[in-house]
Amino acid sequence: MKLKFTKILLIVLFAVLSIDAQPVTSLTVISNGSTKEIPVYDREGTVYFSLLHLADALSIAYDYKSDANKVYLNFSGSRLVVTADDPFIVILPNGPGSPDIVQLPTTVYFLHGEIFLPLTYTSEILEKASGGKFTFQKPDKLEVEGLKDLPATSKASAESRYNITGLSIDEKANGTLVRVNSNKRIPSYNSAFKDGVLSLVFRGVHADAAKIDRTGGEGLITDITAENKGPDAVLHFKLRKEYTASEVLNVENSNDLLITLHNKVFENKLNKVKEKAKWKFNTVVIDPGHGGKDSGTIGVDGIKEKNINLAIGLKLGGLIQKYMKDVKVVYTRKTDKFVELYRRGQIANEEGGNLFISIHCNATPHKPTGVSGFEVYLLRPGRTKEAINIAERENAVISYEDNPARYKKLTDENFILVSMAQSAYMRYSEKFADLVDKELSKNSTLEERGVKQAGFYVLVGASMPSVLVETGFLSNRHDARFINAEFMGLNTKTLHS
Repeated sequence: MKLKFTKILLIVLFAVLSIDAQPVTSLTVISNGSTKEIPVYDREGTVYFSLLHLADALSIAYDYKSDANKVYLNFSGSRLVVTADDPFIVILPNGPGSPDIVQLPTTVYFLHGEIFLPLTYTSEILEKASGGKFTFQKPDKLEVEGLKDLPATSKASAESRYNITGLSIDEKANGTLVRVNSNKRIPSYNSAFKDGVLSLVFRGVHADAAKIDRTGGEGLITDITAENKGPDAVLHFKLRKEYTASEVLNVENSNDLLITLHNKVFENKLNKVKEKAKWKFNTVVIDPGHGGKDSGTIGVDGIKEKNINLAIGLKLGGLIQKYMKDVKVVYTRKTDKFVELYRRGQIANEEGGNLFISIHCNATPHKPTGVSGFEVYLLRPGRTKEAINIAERENAVISYEDNPARYKKLTDENFILVSMAQSAYMRYSEKFADLVDKELSKNSTLEERGVKQAGFYVLVGASMPSVLVETGFLSNRHDARFINAEFMGLNTKTLHS
């Protein structure tokens, strides 16, 4: 009985000590009749405060050198210099005189993208630099008096420590487009979706939470919060149940990012339409790339892509007609004819297509080359330099058209919005792309280079599941010979014409 009582006493004692030992998480700063809260953390009984948040609360001008994690607080008679992970604080006089160097008994910490100082040991230093009085009332109050003639705080200096400085939201019928404003190129990101919250971690940047945090709103987003964790920024999007998928894309010629949040509107519409007879799988549209005055890439031995594409397209159509007799095959071209990119999508829509397959061959600038293999592409802005280059090469076909200006809107954000409109079909495009990738891997000797994404204009107009297949590199001798062998019954002169 005595042992049991002792255990209960220890549990109660531990609970009481835990309550007493709860760390301080914010500091109330009182100055000139105003009260503001700034973040702090408690380390073994010592309260550390965020230096830049204190500067903002007291309207103290500062310069923040993010590359060195160094802060200069500007007062009327001096500058206070603080560096992360350095116990020395320097007071530089604005006029004649020597610097005053003070060593703290502990270091300056850099946590969650902020510089933190020990309040107990820093109050006197702040008083000496500013001429004011800083009184710390434990555990969570700081009274500041006598700050006079402070230099004006510029907007630029107030925002200099942040890279992500704000965002804008554009609601669309099939989702939400969020533009993240950044003054620095964001090298990479990670994402996670759990319990209705999409969390995006942006590497190597800091976010101004005050400019980003918001509650309420229409569309998919209900709340947005931002925080800095070490060298990274994290944006949390609380989303409604209609949310289905997201993408993060770089804005061309900008440090900004675009976040696309897709909803179920188009998916629901597609499900309803599929109930109709016309959505039975009965029409495949085959698009042999290039043609006529547009030869496409020229491979080793002078083989022209346009002829290879047509040969593959005709053979594919023949196989479909042979083994899938209930399926109609539509060609965007059946001869050596030039067809404009926008017109190819129109043909697919006019014929009531259920699947659009665009056939192409790849190449490198120099030939012959060791680069080999096939690739299957989906319609999305390219994420790799290689994918972007391939799309640019294929899209360059518009130079042969009478009105290239019609594609002017298919750039930057407008192209993102167009590709978002394809979200209703993307799931089916992905499934088909995966099937193509697996079947080509099993039935050819060509290297499998995977399913990728790029901004091909030819896929934009087709309102149906669609893929673009780069069947091989004509600049590679092995690929070119394999493709030729598959169509050895064709007239060799035709392939070179």
